[in-house]
Amino acid sequence: MNQLTIENANLLLLSSSRVGNTEYLQHALAMIKAKLGGVTELLFIPYAGVTLNYDDYTVKVQNALADIGIKVTGIHQYDDPIIAINTAQAIAVGGGNTFHLLHQLYQHKLIKPIQNKVATGTPYIGWSAGSNIAGLSIRTTNDMPIIEPLSFNALQLVDFQLNPHYTDHNPAGHNGETREQRLAEFMVLNPTTPIVAIVEGTALDIMQNTIKLASGLPEITTEANGFLFKASKKTVITPNDNLDYLL
Repeated sequence: MNQLTIENANLLLLSSSRVGNTEYLQHALAMIKAKLGGVTELLFIPYAGVTLNYDDYTVKVQNALADIGIKVTGIHQYDDPIIAINTAQAIAVGGGNTFHLLHQLYQHKLIKPIQNKVATGTPYIGWSAGSNIAGLSIRTTNDMPIIEPLSFNALQLVDFQLNPHYTDHNPAGHNGETREQRLAEFMVLNPTTPIVAIVEGTALDIMQNTIKLASGLPEITTEANGFLFKASKKTVITPNDNLDYLL
């Protein structure tokens, strides 16, 4: 069991930055505001951006969070990213390419500083790739490995794998593997490791030994359900389920 999850972890792991046709992060504003708990300054890590440069990415997040009165500063704007982590009131990590994100975290030697900061109770908010790296490893990401990180081991803020943007949709005429089949391959080689698959519009809300599936959707429907994959089994999880056993 990862010790960071036992006492002080304060995490919001969003599946996506949008749901349907909503504006960027708009479906998640209430969840983000609640997670920050009065914090008004956020350190943003834009390293998952590849085609989107870090300055533009930071501005994009700032514009999205302005409605809830949050000031956003990009970690790339600091001379020393470790000091930036150590002094942050809250940390947010955006989506993009998970391999590039993790590569940059290793390059800047930020794995341990982020783990230590989260262990103090500092809010951590991730979406898409930023959520993926909160798990044990990035071996259940959906992304193309465009760069090779030092390791696939991730931040390990929770004791399971994540799969954001989960969908079981199988388009007519598609002959490639579905997401479920890809996760089944992981389970064959890792039968005791849980994978939590979160659909767009939902998030995992984690705080002090508790974890629940949260939803930014207008109404709690079957679309707000997630899935737990373990030992070749797929189980539906809902916003009403107690998921504390995962910690």
